[in-house]
Amino acid sequence: MKILAAIALGVAMLAANVTWAHEYKLGTLHIEHPWARATPKGTSVGGGYMKITNTGTAPDRLIGGSSPISGRFEIHEMSMDNGVMRMRPLKDGLEIKPGQTVELAPGSFHIMFVDLKQPIKEGDRVKGTLVFEKAGSVDVEYAAVGVGGTPKGGSQPARGTQDHGH
Repeated sequence: MKILAAIALGVAMLAANVTWAHEYKLGTLHIEHPWARATPKGTSVGGGYMKITNTGTAPDRLIGGSSPISGRFEIHEMSMDNGVMRMRPLKDGLEIKPGQTVELAPGSFHIMFVDLKQPIKEGDRVKGTLVFEKAGSVDVEYAAVGVGGTPKGGSQPARGTQDHGH
């Protein structure tokens, strides 16, 4: 019986680690580990994060998306302006140049789930769709971490907004 319990525990631990290892491919775009933070009760917005790599020879642009958990889906940028953090939607979307990896992370580019219909809870798998100008649409799932958390081995609050190397 102890052996079965040990095997079950090992499988559960492996499954927990695998939940963060989710990737999506759409043409020449590689989308790594979409994740979201849990939201406190009564919050009307939530954030979505991931890495997007363009392995092709032409630029593409993340121009929108959707999620059944929110009324609106927006692509935002955060920046510092005279010591004040500012957030604004990117009306033309987010360009991903050939050979470039763009990281959507806290304090940088990110997805805003606006008018949340329900709180995002730690452990949730939040369904969504990303829409790219050239590559089209892809369905993804955001793995929800705790309020203020980041996934193990995942994106930390950004120091820079783009990673030009691989």
